[in-house]
Amino acid sequence: MSSEKHNTSKQTPQPDWRLEIDKYWKQVSEKTGDFFNGHKRMFSAGKVASAVGGTMAVVWLASGFYIVDQGHRGVVTRFGAYSETTMPGPNWHIPVPFENVAIVNVEQQRFIEVGYTDSSRISKSSLIPQESLMLTADENIIAVRLAVQYQINNAREYLFNVKNNENTLKQLTESVERAVIGRNSMDFVLTEGRSQIVAEIKEQIQAGMDEYKTGISIASVNLQDAQPPEEVQGAFEDAIRAREDKQRLINEAEAYANEVIPKARGAAVRIVQEAEAYEAEKVAKAKGETERFDQLLVEYEKSPAITRKRLYLEAKEKLYSNTNKVMLEADNTNPMLYMPMPQTLQQHGTGAAGNNEVESVSEPHNAEKGAVRKTSGNELRPSRSKQ
Repeated sequence: MSSEKHNTSKQTPQPDWRLEIDKYWKQVSEKTGDFFNGHKRMFSAGKVASAVGGTMAVVWLASGFYIVDQGHRGVVTRFGAYSETTMPGPNWHIPVPFENVAIVNVEQQRFIEVGYTDSSRISKSSLIPQESLMLTADENIIAVRLAVQYQINNAREYLFNVKNNENTLKQLTESVERAVIGRNSMDFVLTEGRSQIVAEIKEQIQAGMDEYKTGISIASVNLQDAQPPEEVQGAFEDAIRAREDKQRLINEAEAYANEVIPKARGAAVRIVQEAEAYEAEKVAKAKGETERFDQLLVEYEKSPAITRKRLYLEAKEKLYSNTNKVMLEADNTNPMLYMPMPQTLQQHGTGAAGNNEVESVSEPHNAEKGAVRKTSGNELRPSRSKQ
């Protein structure tokens, strides 16, 4: 007894909250036991199994619900065979293991690269020689980098007809590319033939994928680069520069020809027009002279002497009208006298003194003697004097 008292005195008292929990747990246990004792039939083994089985069946059926997002297609297979293709929205299928659903994105743009690796995955784009090096029709080697963009247009064909669609597309692209490049020369591939080659490659790839029924649609084919191998890059650049210099000289020659030829044609047309104008002028002048001569002939036939005198005076006036000379009449027996008359000419405003001369001439026998005439247009009236 003394030892028991001693042990009891050494035990630490429990906290109040633990005592409350223990008390509450005992109450729950008693009520639960009373409930099960009063409803033994309800919790029999058969009923529990039925409840569990029903719950599992509901969960299994609920697992057949699925949602197809926009731009996707659901491909339902029953025991591995194709059953149907479902559209975007909520759908239901017989749950596993009877049916399965594969969701395929039919709007995603996918890419493959032939001849190089994408620079987004490594620090720098690099060529893959076994894919990029190709032989042209003129037996030259070029390195070609090609990118193909595609998307899925038939989910059923994409999943069931070809095992590895991307690998199949890449192999077909490389085969078509080699065939097209091999039918063209190097210069054509590197210069003006790029767009034509790309269009031909795209057409043939699409035809091959349609023949295999892969469910793939080719969106675009991009010729990223086409260059000779690095070993001959320097020589090729020299050849390109020479070709560019040749084309530049041809363009300069054509520009010079386009500039000179129109000028020459214009000058030729101008000369022809001037000749035609000169011809028209001379013809018109000749016709005018002819008409004037005809009119003069009529007058001459009427009064020959007067007409002859008038013609002589008009010719003489025309001859001396533009000269700075003074003519003095003299007898035929006297010598011709040339005398400068600067003061007289200055008074009449005929010009500078150093450019004038005085000339003594003999008039015809029917001209009056002693006449003084100035040929600048200003005349001195005849002065009659007896020798």
